[in-house]
Amino acid sequence: MFSSIWEDVKREFNYGNMVTRIVIVNVGAFVVMNLVWIIAMIGNNRSLPEWFNTFQQFFMMSSDWFHNLTHPWVLITYMFLHFSFWHILWNMLFLYWFGRIVGDFIGNQRILPLYLLGGLSGAILYFISANLNLLPANSGPFMLGASASVMAIVVAAGVISPDYIMRLLFLGDVKLKYIVAVLVFLDLLGVAGMNNTGGHVAHIGGAVFGYIFVRQLREGNDLAVPVNNFLNAMGNWFQGLFAGQGRRGRRKQGPRVVYKNTEKASRPKRRKSSSKSHHRSDDRSHQERLDEILDKIKQSGYESLSDAEKEFLFNASKK
Repeated sequence: MFSSIWEDVKREFNYGNMVTRIVIVNVGAFVVMNLVWIIAMIGNNRSLPEWFNTFQQFFMMSSDWFHNLTHPWVLITYMFLHFSFWHILWNMLFLYWFGRIVGDFIGNQRILPLYLLGGLSGAILYFISANLNLLPANSGPFMLGASASVMAIVVAAGVISPDYIMRLLFLGDVKLKYIVAVLVFLDLLGVAGMNNTGGHVAHIGGAVFGYIFVRQLREGNDLAVPVNNFLNAMGNWFQGLFAGQGRRGRRKQGPRVVYKNTEKASRPKRRKSSSKSHHRSDDRSHQERLDEILDKIKQSGYESLSDAEKEFLFNASKK
């Protein structure tokens, strides 16, 4: 049974979209953390040992600059770490619902950079607020969870397509902009309150970045590009590192003979397409085409749109 589950997880991670992969990483970290907790409790006569807190804080963002300086990875690991079931459940549900909208409109390749940069923005705002004594005294010195990253994706979805319809239980069809506005307002209330103030501050940091990300994208500045370039460079470096280790124990092979075909293959010339094929539905006005796409979404849902229609709708949202 467990091998079958593992095969399903590997298949979803390899062939699923980026939202699915982020969810899998978060759930995997949640399972590992709680397995360690189970071992710690059983091994210490049902009481939590001190080493478990040390283990958990090893991956958590802190308001203490020395901890973050000596544990620089916490800027990333904290946003994949959950301990409470309800905490990870709601974060992953929101990530799945709103992440699909963002991926459909601006591309799957921008999901991970938005998630990471939104989490970093939340961590920085939390750190600054804590060190300026803007948080109440009962705020803890550590923070964990994907909420800031998720709020960046939630707000980005609302900015990209504010009139997108979501069907809510007991409420029916609600436009996305109202859902996002309520979520941001609840975080503002949390900042003014005394319960998890630091967490709500981080949520606001992620929300602000989600707005900035989409506004910059519309102005031609894709903040996802440098992040993806860095991640690709790191991936190539690790791939080359492991490939180099794998070749150390191998025998050197003899010289290889490479045959080249000196004759250039003749390529058939492409026929120029008839200009008549470009006069299909383009003769319709911009507004007529937009109304037709919106009617199609209302009748059959967003998933029924073609790639060309999704691209047209995204370009129309910029105007």
